[in-house]
Amino acid sequence: MERSPEPEALDETGAVLGWLAFHRDALAAKCEGLTAAQLVTASAPPSSLTLLGLVRHLTEIERDYLVNELSGRNTGFVYTDDDEDADIERLDASMVGDSMARWGDERAEADAILGRYDDLSALGPSGKYPVRVYVLKVLQEYARHNGHADIIRERIDGVRGE
Repeated sequence: MERSPEPEALDETGAVLGWLAFHRDALAAKCEGLTAAQLVTASAPPSSLTLLGLVRHLTEIERDYLVNELSGRNTGFVYTDDDEDADIERLDASMVGDSMARWGDERAEADAILGRYDDLSALGPSGKYPVRVYVLKVLQEYARHNGHADIIRERIDGVRGE
């Protein structure tokens, strides 16, 4: 898969959005080449965390912090409106195709909304926080969970690296 490189931008917006793209692609790379069954394999007991669970959780993060907060809409969550664990728990291989497509859709919508802002210092629609706060929250979620993805993937088939 072609991945976003580590950003070389010197401006804040280019650097922050570049790192977001890098970490999104890092998670996609951890999922690449695995079967649906492997994507729902909890490979680091006693944790039940799976690569698909990470994808679904980050879909929720994209929706909450970027799509909802920066659009001023409240479209709810993708998976957890009725069950707060539905993004991570009780997953099976039949959920892979739809979940991966949904992650891509949320990322695309988030990027379209982010494209409306020229400056990360601009306040989001609520007037509470600047765009920067929401983007950095999503970025740190990806960076933190990519560490989990590294361990899960290595335990599944030995593949290592960013």
